[in-house]
Amino acid sequence: MRIALLQDSGVTGDPAANLERLAMAARRAASEGIELLIAPELYLSGYDLGDRLRELAEPAGGPSAKRAAEIAAETGVALLYGYPEAAGKTLYNAALLVDGSGAARANYRKTHLFGPEEKRLFSPGKELMLVELGPLTLGLMICYDVEFPEAVRALVLAGADLIAVPTALMRPYENVPEQMVPARAFENQVFIAYANRCGQEGELTFCGMSCVIGPDGKPLIQSGRGEAFLVAEIDPEPYAESRQANTYLEDRRPALYENAPKRL
Repeated sequence: MRIALLQDSGVTGDPAANLERLAMAARRAASEGIELLIAPELYLSGYDLGDRLRELAEPAGGPSAKRAAEIAAETGVALLYGYPEAAGKTLYNAALLVDGSGAARANYRKTHLFGPEEKRLFSPGKELMLVELGPLTLGLMICYDVEFPEAVRALVLAGADLIAVPTALMRPYENVPEQMVPARAFENQVFIAYANRCGQEGELTFCGMSCVIGPDGKPLIQSGRGEAFLVAEIDPEPYAESRQANTYLEDRRPALYENAPKRL
């Protein structure tokens, strides 16, 4: 499967403008034979907006979702993008996956909230999520989620081939795409697609540095700090040798980890 990551600053506070940017990227993706386009965390709204996120939030099936479905159906490209989800009075940091026919396939809510501001604004999601898309099984995460090895391992043990991660990583946390994401890919023998924001928003400077990491922990493609459109081919077959050499999954001892360590 050919995938693309949209590393973009977006238009802060303007979901309609960001949907049109997404449409332009999807048309480009279609022209390059791409099947899945991944945009950043809270892409439709912007990230550093405080309480204004409540005003920009929409239900999972709201007007923005309907427009995204139109874009996907028009281009034949599946879309995964972040947005603020309103579920009654509850606000979630969510990502919607729409397949190439325009059908909504999954609405994932960020399970690990980062810092006091996210915890003030959002409620955490309560479940991890897998979805079949073409030949692959996708595990869905948002930004900080991928920094928790237990969560990534749970998705892989459930069958994930690719972990797709819309993110809004800011400076000075460049160690995440440089070190942590490759480690997660290698220790789980899984692909990870990490699609970040870039540029300045409010008091935050986003890192960029989007990447697709293979099961061997090496980048298939990675970006710098500016706007970028990254394309990668996700094909598990060439990594069979890596999986034979790095047998972390089959060498696990789950019963051992269930007990507290012996304290001497």
